Parts: sequence; structure tokens; C-alpha cells
Amino acid sequence: MELYKQTAHELHEQLVNKKISSVELTNALYERINEVDDKINAYLTLDQENALAQAAKVDSKIAAGEVIAPLAGIPGAIKDNISTKGLRTTCASKILENFIPIYDAHVIANLRKDETIFLGKTNMDEFAMGSTTESSHFQVTHNAWDLSRVPGGSSGGSAAAIAAGEAIWSLGSDTGGSIRQPASFNGCVGIKPTYGRVSRYGCVAFASSLDQIGPLTRDVTDAATVLNTICGVDKMDSTSLNVEVPDFTKALRQDVKGLRIGIPKEYYGKGLDPKVDAVLRKAMADYEAMGAELVDVSLPHTEYGVITYYIIAPAEASANLARFDGVRYGYRNRQATSAPEMTTLSRSEGFGPEVQRRIMLGTYVLSSGYYDAYYLKAMQVRTLIRRDFEAVFKQCDVLLTPTSPVVAYPIDGKMDPLSIYLLDVCTIPVNLAGLPGISVPAGFVDGMPVGMQLIGNILDEETVLRAAYTFEQTHEYHKVFAPVGGAK
Repeated sequence: MELYKQTAHELHEQLVNKKISSVELTNALYERINEVDDKINAYLTLDQENALAQAAKVDSKIAAGEVIAPLAGIPGAIKDNISTKGLRTTCASKILENFIPIYDAHVIANLRKDETIFLGKTNMDEFAMGSTTESSHFQVTHNAWDLSRVPGGSSGGSAAAIAAGEAIWSLGSDTGGSIRQPASFNGCVGIKPTYGRVSRYGCVAFASSLDQIGPLTRDVTDAATVLNTICGVDKMDSTSLNVEVPDFTKALRQDVKGLRIGIPKEYYGKGLDPKVDAVLRKAMADYEAMGAELVDVSLPHTEYGVITYYIIAPAEASANLARFDGVRYGYRNRQATSAPEMTTLSRSEGFGPEVQRRIMLGTYVLSSGYYDAYYLKAMQVRTLIRRDFEAVFKQCDVLLTPTSPVVAYPIDGKMDPLSIYLLDVCTIPVNLAGLPGISVPAGFVDGMPVGMQLIGNILDEETVLRAAYTFEQTHEYHKVFAPVGGAK
């Protein structure tokens, strides 16, 4: 099997047994990128020279008989809103087109300690605002299963790179489903950890109370391996949880006997594609056959999730993006004759339509006379959504829902923003409640991947991973490679 089709844990075994070298592996990935990325457009920036230099260092350690970390020498990709020292970080925006950070994000520092290889930075919706990766200033990313369809977003480049064999693992960020939804659309695994499990330091802020960094991988074992590396307390992030990080790979056992799986009725109603519903119903039956218990539950405030999110997230974005004023860094209009005019023109020209839309919406709901009516009310509803989850987790161990109510749809720009927003109905509540959630391949509809979302209680990634791993080990969906990467 070609190296780019293999998992990180398979490649780690080959590296330590000296069957392959990290340089050989890294070159194979760049060859793959050169072969297919003109069709996919997953990457915005490549870092081949530094990647090969790091690979050579890992090979030297292996040759000297030193023990290496599970991700050492394994090439991966980084979403372009995660700060990488000395490597361009654009957030797929004109306003940061030439921005080169002077520090690493906490997750990048952790990965560097484990001597991981960074292939480059992946495309995304501008400032992570979108679900299609069409709002990028630079290019539109395509789905490896069908080049005429979206890869999802906002971590579309990171997911497409996995599906097309252009990276072994990748990092994304998830504010309302931006890891899980593209994982579903691209037939890969994506996990959003509990809020605070992973430091947000160095992740360019969209909505600070919702953002979380997480992995996209080919299988659940790789997701747990990356999670082991990136989790942990960080003094630079005040929301970072000072809790012990377990070895998530130890949770990967094939056993769901007695596991109570909640089926929330609100996630299986209007708007769910009947074919997607059929795939998930089969997954439920499979879990029952493996000894799990299905429990019907209700999350009554689910219908308010999207509305609540699109008040809170834009409000926080409005505050966070105020720093991009054309003064200290980023794009600056050179024709302005005054400081106010410079800021206005720089922001008008530097931000794309979707970012401007959300800034205006957020500024409006925070403005005098509207704060109580909108933002404060949304925060109260957020509490009700969280309490719904607290109640159901007294009845069950994990929840099983669609990741997306539909499969990937065409790149045509015909869907209005509101329709796209509503498609995040299954993922948004997880962010509002700060819970861990994973999307795993569960089948296909008309040749396109379908993701199954498993939601866990706070800090219970281990149960989520065990449930996902058990399903994965009894199915072959994660082993099916996208057509751009070879025959199905």
C-alpha cells in the first residue's frame, strides 16, 4: 500500500522497525501533494525544506537507537488559523495575507516536542467563518470524493488533505462544527475535545467561548494519538483546564456491552435526509447487536441552538476582530488621508463578505439597547441547552446523532447563508455546552461519505473514543479511499 494511504500508527511501526525512513515518508507526501493538490486546493502554504530537515533529524535518532514519540517523523498539516513561528499564517484572509507569526501556538509547541513533521498550512473559511471553505480569500477547496462538491468547513482544507492522502493527520479548529462537519463530508475522523482540554493560545480567535482545536485523521486510533499530544494545561490560556490528561489510546477497546447510547429525537426530524437517516439507523442496530443499549432521550432546546450560536459567536467575533485595524499588522490601505479612514478602508478591503456580515451582526447585538434583548438572552438560552445535556447524561453514556443532516453539496454558491447556517444544527449545541464530540465514517449515500456524531459528557473523551473505536473496528468505511486517491 502507498505510504500516503496508511495511518500514523502503522507508519510509526515501520519507522521504528527501519522499514521506511521519515525522509522517504515526507517525500512521498510531497509527491502526493504535487500530484493531486491542483485538483483539491487543500494547502495555502507548504514548508518542504523545514519538513525534510526535521525528518532527517528523526531518522538520525532512530538510527542511534533512541525511542521516538508516536507522532515523531509523521507528516501532518495545520489549519491556517493556528500560529506557526516563522511560517505564514493567514486565516485565509486578505488582511493577514503576509502575516508571519513570531511564536508557536501551544499545540504546535507540543507537537514540536514530539518531533512531528509539518507539511504546511491548510485552506479554510476566512477566520473560520463558514461551513464550505468557499469564503477563503485565496481559493476554493474541493471534496476528494467529488470535486464538484464542497469539503465542508471551516476546516475544509485539513479534512480534504486527509481524504486525498495529502497528510497523515491534520489539525483543525471547531467553533460550531468546523472539525466534525468536514470530517463527515470527507469520510474521515474528526474530534472536538471538551472546551478547555486543548489550549487556544495561538489559535486566532473567532469566538473565544466556543473555539477548540482538534485532530482530523484516517482512523480513531490516530485521533486519540494526536489528542494525547495536543491536550494539557497551559498558563497562557485562562480557559485551559488544569486536569489530568489520560492516555486516550488506552480507551480504545472493542467493547460497548452495557453502554447506554442516547438517541435524541430532536436530531432525527425535519431537514434530515432520509438516506442519511437510514445509514444512522443501521449504525444504531449494529450497536445494539454488539451489546449496547439504545435509550430514547430528548434535548428540548435543540431548536434554539443555531439561533443562539449566531448571536453569541458573531458578538465575540466582533470584539476579537477589532484588533485588525491596519495599524499594527496585517493589510493596510495606503491611500487613506486620516487614521479613521485608514481603519475603515483597511477593514472594508481586508475582510471578505462573510466576515463582514458576522462582524456587523455581532456589533449590532452588542450595541446599546440591544445587548439585553439579544446577547444576554442568548447566554441564558445557552445555559438551558447545557442543562438539557446534563439531564440526558444521567440516562445515558453517549449520544448518537447525525454529524450533518445532508452529505456534501455542490460548489455553486446557490445556497443562501441562512440555509447553510441551519445545516449546523447537529454540531452547534455541542460547542454551546462545551462537550466532546467525534464524527466517524458510518456509510455512504450516493457515493458520498456520511458521518456519525457521538457526543460525550464533559471530560469524557474516553467513552466517546471507545464507542467510536468499537464501531470502526466492525466496519470498513474508514478504509475506503476517496476516488482522487485511487479506486474505491
